[in-house]
Amino acid sequence: MPGNDATVASDGVVTLVRDLVRSRELLANLIGREVKGKYKRTALGQLWSLANPLAQMIIFSVVFSQIMRIEPDPGDPSGLDMFALFLMCGLLPWLFFANSLTGGMSSLVANENLIKKVWFPRAVLPVASTGALLFSWTMEMAVLVVALLVFGASVLPWVPVVVVFMVLLTLFSAGAALMFSVVNVYFRDVQHLTSIVLQAWFYLTPVIYPIKYVVDKSDGVGPIVGHVTVLDLYRLNPMERFVAIFRALLYDNRWPAVDDVLWAVGWTVVAVAAGIWLFGRHEKRLAEVL
Repeated sequence: MPGNDATVASDGVVTLVRDLVRSRELLANLIGREVKGKYKRTALGQLWSLANPLAQMIIFSVVFSQIMRIEPDPGDPSGLDMFALFLMCGLLPWLFFANSLTGGMSSLVANENLIKKVWFPRAVLPVASTGALLFSWTMEMAVLVVALLVFGASVLPWVPVVVVFMVLLTLFSAGAALMFSVVNVYFRDVQHLTSIVLQAWFYLTPVIYPIKYVVDKSDGVGPIVGHVTVLDLYRLNPMERFVAIFRALLYDNRWPAVDDVLWAVGWTVVAVAAGIWLFGRHEKRLAEVL
């Protein structure tokens, strides 16, 4: 029977992917609706998407660079030595992932009436939520690139590589959104628990501090079990790998470490495969459960 289960799972994955491809026009319309509707009737429009990261940059810069005196090393080889830019290179990818997860997770519940009335591939809802956030994230990253150029970073040659990893993080986020959107349909407490988990996850990711602080702490503690150290466990965090990649490209202006790239690709494959498999298994029952 394991072979039959594997075949069923494989068929479910293929079906869901095929439905998404066939519904690309609907997907594009949903993304457009979310992008236009989010800041409808506001004076600044899409510029409001910059408000949250800019506000967090100011707050974190004051608290952690001026009060707590966190001092990351200058960019190597860029030579950049500015905490605000160091922060933003990690904060923007993190905010995109966190918002994609929370938005995608609630997308099915938020469209309960639509799901019960009309049939369409349900996966377009969490995927569209992530796609709309990708539009805002692209604007934010463009502003960051301009700021990096103003302060002397040689970031332009790395922009195509940054785009590749933006696509990779988008796939990872979409896979996670697919998984959690289904879980949230069955267990509504998950959306409240996730907000707490994301707060802890944020501080367990080197967004506002350099990873050298974790390395120093890990060296002080030594191996926990066998040869496993605190740093080994810490680096199992997939967002730590993505932050390291974006910071290497944008702040340091160099190729990211090979192991970071391999881990990021591996986590993305796992998230996308698990998200498609889980969603495919429960898609037909969503209207009934909602």
